[in-house]
Amino acid sequence: MSATIVAGLLTAPILSPALAHHGWSWAESEKMTLEGTITAISMAPPHPTLRVRAADGRDWQVDLGNPRQTAASGFTGQTVKVGDAITVLGNRSRDSDEAHMKAVRITIAGKNYDMYPERIGAN
Repeated sequence: MSATIVAGLLTAPILSPALAHHGWSWAESEKMTLEGTITAISMAPPHPTLRVRAADGRDWQVDLGNPRQTAASGFTGQTVKVGDAITVLGNRSRDSDEAHMKAVRITIAGKNYDMYPERIGAN
């Protein structure tokens, strides 16, 4: 067995949860709006993410677009800081126990950052 195949087999269980969240199949088709306060910011690939604390105290993971889409929206790691208020329009995980969503648009201080402008009006 080649080293490439062995490496692939050994890493497949580790990568499978991350790969499951690429695309939109893991998310509900109907959009929701989340309002809260940013508690953490990560601009690391494969998708920049924000942690957002909602008014009910629940912490949400908010996946932004891929790095290219996020940059094209005008959003950077310097756009916000921990403690800023945020409104997120996006699609939540199909698993209702999971506080996880994929952002279509984020709004900070009245400014919109559209990660997926083609999905703003779509269900």
